[in-house]
Amino acid sequence: MSDWRPKNRLSALLFDIDGRVNDACFGAWQMLRRGWSAYDAALSRWRIRGPRRVIVDLCGDAATFGLMIAIGSLAYGLPAVSDSDDVWNRGREYSVTFTDASGTIIGRRGIWQDDAVPLDEIPGYVIAAVLATEDARFYDHFGVDVLGTIRAMLENMRANHVVQGGSSITQQVAKNLFLSPERSIRRKMREAFLALWIEARLSKNEILKLYLDRSYLGGGTYGVEAAAQFYFGKSIRDVTLAEAAMLAGLFKAPSNFAPHIDINAARARANVVLNRMLETGWVSQGQVFAARREPATLADRTGYYSPDWFLDWAYEETLRLIAEQRLDGEYVFEVKTTVDLGLQRLAQDIINTTLDEHGEAFNANQAALVAMTTDGAVKAIVGGRDYEESQFNRATEALRQPGSSWKPFVYLAALQAGFRPGSWVYDAPIRIGNWSPRNYSGRYHGRTTMIRALARSFNSVPVHLAQQIGRQRIIDVARRLGIKTPLRANASMPLGTNEVTVMGITGAYAGFASGGRLVEPYAVLEIARPTGEVLYSRARNAPRPRQVIDPELIAELNTMLHEVVVSGTGRRAYLGTMPQGGKTGTTQNYRDAWFIGFTGHFVTGVWFGNDDYTPMRRVTGGSLPAKTWHDFMSRAHETKLAVAIPGVPLDGRYAAVDPQLVSIETETRDSGGDELFDSGETFVGAGADGDEPLRRERAAGGGSVSRVFRNMFNLFSSDPPSARAPAAARRPAPARRDRGGWFSGGGDRGGSGGGGQDRRTSNSPFAPDRGFR
Repeated sequence: MSDWRPKNRLSALLFDIDGRVNDACFGAWQMLRRGWSAYDAALSRWRIRGPRRVIVDLCGDAATFGLMIAIGSLAYGLPAVSDSDDVWNRGREYSVTFTDASGTIIGRRGIWQDDAVPLDEIPGYVIAAVLATEDARFYDHFGVDVLGTIRAMLENMRANHVVQGGSSITQQVAKNLFLSPERSIRRKMREAFLALWIEARLSKNEILKLYLDRSYLGGGTYGVEAAAQFYFGKSIRDVTLAEAAMLAGLFKAPSNFAPHIDINAARARANVVLNRMLETGWVSQGQVFAARREPATLADRTGYYSPDWFLDWAYEETLRLIAEQRLDGEYVFEVKTTVDLGLQRLAQDIINTTLDEHGEAFNANQAALVAMTTDGAVKAIVGGRDYEESQFNRATEALRQPGSSWKPFVYLAALQAGFRPGSWVYDAPIRIGNWSPRNYSGRYHGRTTMIRALARSFNSVPVHLAQQIGRQRIIDVARRLGIKTPLRANASMPLGTNEVTVMGITGAYAGFASGGRLVEPYAVLEIARPTGEVLYSRARNAPRPRQVIDPELIAELNTMLHEVVVSGTGRRAYLGTMPQGGKTGTTQNYRDAWFIGFTGHFVTGVWFGNDDYTPMRRVTGGSLPAKTWHDFMSRAHETKLAVAIPGVPLDGRYAAVDPQLVSIETETRDSGGDELFDSGETFVGAGADGDEPLRRERAAGGGSVSRVFRNMFNLFSSDPPSARAPAAARRPAPARRDRGGWFSGGGDRGGSGGGGQDRRTSNSPFAPDRGFR
């Protein structure tokens, strides 16, 4: 007999494994056979025959198919919700309440919501009214009110349309937080599953608090506290029974029962709520009678003013700060702002009055204004004529060419390169490629000074300066002062052909008023929770402003900008009561007209134009914008003391201004008789930034009283008055400029063009020939 076992170890191991597997399979099979035999023997004792067998089979099949349907429904309707994120705030919007510096509410943005009132501080009859109408069995069911759902189905079938909703408060919370308002079977299934999920994680009171705080109640309000504030002007803590019933009636259909839309429908719905409360035993007959005798009335909102242009911009800043300060877990804020409602109303009134009186004649349909303090605290924003007609904010969003109001950046770059206000330059033709700018009047004025070139807004001078110092230096200066819009270093850039916003360039001018510091315009002082806890404070969290330009250079530039309003194109903006500076600007074909100026208190930018870029009728920066700026700033400074600005001291001219002299001076400017002594000639209507054509006349007396006395002592000077700068500006110029300072000069058609056009006489008080700038 031969040996059948394998001879090597590997074969023996494999053979052994095969045997063990066979034994295991055979053993398992025998075990199943014995188990089945035992199971069959056990069932044989309970064998059912006849009709009972049919019933049992049907019940078994129903259970099987029911389980399959349940599993399918769960897979189809169960929403993807987990505890891994902030599920209770998923998709939630911010609610921001804005106040002025004194704490007075001025408006809201985002949704209107306030969840700071604890449940135990909400009156019991408010909760009773909500439960009586929405879910009387709220504290008894497990999230889905089966009895309430069946009852609602029967009522709806009887009425042949939907008259009752079967959703519990928990289901409505699920819908408000996680689902869309679509009407579908899938949404109802998800709502039911989510209700069970919510009930397993929150207490009844927590669910009720969510419902009272997150439900939409019309008028842009979410929650009972916001609705009470909006409709009745009081906290939910202080509402009456009649008011509580009206609020409870809004949960069903706020669009149908909102009292600010239809007070009668709201009161009728409130009566239904009172009846329901009486039926459920929450109130007595006497309480219902008293509530009906004194129904809820709306809060009086006549005279309420909301600075909407300002609020839109402040809301954007608030969202930015929320992200920067990592306040993402918060959703309801109170924000204290910089706005001055008096100045805001004044600015809007002046803009609208100017457009109403002169807009049609000059084809000027829109205007914008921004006013801020010298450190960037924005006090007023006017983004257009009427916020109700158009919410587009022309002060913060519109990109427009600044024209000659851009020139201060050119001259500041030249000052950095070694020029001085009294440096001699030449106003002479220049050609760069195929582009040859020229002055508004079509004439050139030869040898002049930097200070006079800016005051008269000669266009060739900044182009030549840019050629000599480099255009990138000008862009760098603008960037350092806060201009953020795209800037192209093309040939026409020195004349303001790049686009800026009113807010952006006004903030850059604030750098002039602040002595060369970077000024970032801001509207938010504090961000706090509704409880009053401060989350962000500008005084605590904001960085200190940086010095970005040499203060001595800023003083020299301000000397030049002061001359613009005293003797140049901006004379129409001259206040006469305090040091000031500013610059006009007009672009190609009068599409844009600007005046941007500052005092020691405020920096204000004004723009006029049309949304479709159609030309205005000879509106220059020295006419409507300068007039508007003057009217606003003179009113804004009525209670302000005169203060110096860098480069323009507070001297005897402003110490005690005689109102008669100011009146006479203003009247003289208005009549076009403002005179500048320059070699025996009077320049009426200096221009060349597109502001006014230049017209020479022989001096014949008259003119500004204060300027006459100021120049009496300079009649025999060999230099023009504009070259005689204050001490801060009288530093020796570089040798290359003392030898004449000649460099190729040229001109411009005004700002970004637009000069060299035919002058037309007009009887309008703003016609160029009347001498306004």
